[in-house]
Amino acid sequence: MSSTTRTTRKVAGGAVGFLIVMEFGSGLLQGWFPPLLSRIGSDFGVEAAALNWVMVIYLLMTVAFVPIIGKLGDLYGHKKMLLITVCLVAAGSLLVAFAPSFTWLLVGRALQAPLGAFLPLEFAIVRSRDEGSAGRSIGKLVGALTLGGALGAMFSGVLLSAFDDLTLVLLAPALFLVLCIPVVAWLVPESSTRTAGTIDWAGAVLLTAGLLSALLGISNAATWGWDSAATWGTIIGGLVLLVLWVRVEGRVAYPLIDLKVLTGTGIGLPIVAAAFFGAQMFGSQTAGSLFIMTDPNTYGFGLGLGSSAIGLLFLVLALMTFIGTTQADRIGSKIGARAAIIAGSVLSALSFGGMILMADNATAFMVSMAIGAFGNGLILGLLPAIVVRKSPADSVAIASALYNTTRTASGSVSGAVFALVMSSALVTVTVDGTSSTVSADSTYVAVWIICAVLSLGVALLALRFRDTPTPAGAPAESTPVAAAAAEGE
Repeated sequence: MSSTTRTTRKVAGGAVGFLIVMEFGSGLLQGWFPPLLSRIGSDFGVEAAALNWVMVIYLLMTVAFVPIIGKLGDLYGHKKMLLITVCLVAAGSLLVAFAPSFTWLLVGRALQAPLGAFLPLEFAIVRSRDEGSAGRSIGKLVGALTLGGALGAMFSGVLLSAFDDLTLVLLAPALFLVLCIPVVAWLVPESSTRTAGTIDWAGAVLLTAGLLSALLGISNAATWGWDSAATWGTIIGGLVLLVLWVRVEGRVAYPLIDLKVLTGTGIGLPIVAAAFFGAQMFGSQTAGSLFIMTDPNTYGFGLGLGSSAIGLLFLVLALMTFIGTTQADRIGSKIGARAAIIAGSVLSALSFGGMILMADNATAFMVSMAIGAFGNGLILGLLPAIVVRKSPADSVAIASALYNTTRTASGSVSGAVFALVMSSALVTVTVDGTSSTVSADSTYVAVWIICAVLSLGVALLALRFRDTPTPAGAPAESTPVAAAAAEGE
């Protein structure tokens, strides 16, 4: 390896280190809110239906912000947009901490949504600095995000129990994000590649409005009802806008997302695989959480774990996912990225099978969950790396943003569908004169079967990933993503 290459690697490695700290903070903030929802509701005097907007507004605005920020990064500089994004998220976090009313808290949550653009911008920066180690760097970034999310969920609950002050607990991640501003400004290098053209504002409006409308209907279907005109009106209206967006993108000189890139570079199938993967990973979380909390002595199924045991289990699952993401590059370099993704998908499918067959054995059930977490980690570490590698050098951020948005949106859709499945069969039990109703055991089995099928769908799609040649100037040594590009179709 030449001295120039070693110097490049050293500089790139330093930049990745700073970005890893940022991504850990991103995960921390994303995991911070679920344990606090009940307290937010009591402090602001809002009911559960309104409280749902704390998470929904963040999801919807993430879908709106991320593609546009990614495109702006490709046009004007990824570090520049990362700095602006960090400032927005920090401002939103401070507003959330000091919100005088629930409405202002929701405004702050909307301003936190650009957080979802961190990864696409960071992916573009690490590929620009050193393409040869980009796959390894992506695995570390995703691993830091995963670990941060698990620790955020744990620390927020601990802090609230210790200090009993919601403002103080909400201020902690805000201060972390504020400290990230000088880190980005002074220590993160700018990328060197720019795309031509301008922002396609018509396409941006149609894509944003279409996604927001469709996801708004899906996210509120449980509240509005699946037979409600409001539910289907917003969903169908959103789909119509998305069809119009596709037509517009095919006619403008500089589209927001060049649809020809999806088919011409081979990133189309990985993004479809991201939709299957997001539906499985995000959609299964609620069912898994509810099952392990359900008392088998009362309902005849479940694990009946206490809060401390649940927290420890989630930490173990996060660590298994972290190991999978950080080792994905190493495993991919040995067997090929495509084979590693297939292996991760099969492990996830086997995990759901184990959860179905071993539902009455707590140890076996949790081991199955851990196997699935590792499999998901492999996919999380390698699938975005393939998208980054196959993307044109001047479109990395928007392609990564599309990957992230697809995964998030599909997770939202599957979550709503699985909620419908779990409400389709209910069991009512009366203990000491008190009746309670929960989803029947069969609904959990149905969700896990669907998730296993989705996992196998990722594996089948991975078999068809189309290969692309190594870009000119790329390092000669093998990386997992480069290996995927070198494999025959």
